[in-house]
Amino acid sequence: MIEVRNLSKYYGTHRAVDNISFTVADGEIVGFLGPNGAGKTTTIRILTCFQPATSGSATVAGHDVFTESLAVRAAVGYMPENVPLYPEMRVREYLRFRGKLRGLDGTAREAAIDRVTQRCWLEDVINRPISQLSKGFRQRVGLADALLHNPPVLILDEPTVGLDPTQIRETRSLIRELAPDHTVILSSHILPEVEATCQRIIIIHKGKLVASGSPSELRERISEGAKVIAEIKGAPDEIGAAVRQLPGVTDVQAERRDGWTRLAVVAASDLRETIAQTAFTRGWAVRELHRDAASLEDFFVKIVTGAHEQE
Repeated sequence: MIEVRNLSKYYGTHRAVDNISFTVADGEIVGFLGPNGAGKTTTIRILTCFQPATSGSATVAGHDVFTESLAVRAAVGYMPENVPLYPEMRVREYLRFRGKLRGLDGTAREAAIDRVTQRCWLEDVINRPISQLSKGFRQRVGLADALLHNPPVLILDEPTVGLDPTQIRETRSLIRELAPDHTVILSSHILPEVEATCQRIIIIHKGKLVASGSPSELRERISEGAKVIAEIKGAPDEIGAAVRQLPGVTDVQAERRDGWTRLAVVAASDLRETIAQTAFTRGWAVRELHRDAASLEDFFVKIVTGAHEQE
């Protein structure tokens, strides 16, 4: 649905996007992450035909962003971080205006307005002036605008900014519901939001693509050395010695707590099953066994820090 090949963008001598390539499949929800100044917004502006690239190629829904910009714009629903609205208009007036710009006729336009009003929870404010709306409701109007012409591709830049926790949860649910009918790129600085919503994540830093994969795949990339925490009934010396003999173990810390031995085991792989089998074989009761795995935030910090160190 979206294909980017060797895309670069220069502002004078400054390289904002540096030869990045990625694809987004039909119906996929992809998170687009990076620190401030990474090149996220520049890439999004190129994909939505708001500005040209310096070199490379990109297609959206089969249309070239350089030579078929009108077709690309018709196929994309774009919600920028700061939604550009007309405050003097009422919500329904604004959506009618946007529907006309999208080429929707009267019947189709009103049906589309009813659809997005319900999906974006705007029923209570549909006839109010936009100037009277809170930041959260303005974000909803921007999302409704992006959905109005039912595009196959949605590009959402910080869609939950200004929303309260309940609205954030509802927006996540809505984005997931859109996946069967829409391909979604979600740009956000809120890592738990991306982890909870997206099937795949692309991370860029200083214009370069530095990582791509599912949230679980990215966490696995720094899981080497992740700890396994266990509480086993028995003597710390005996249990610690047995666990140290397991393959791949690099460190074991054992301490006694209320008659139980609490272990922190560092290994190159996930040893939970092996530890459980060892305890069962030796007749040790197990009260707790879990992996203290790395978070997406851990990976993000590590990958960005690593990119800094390589410069």
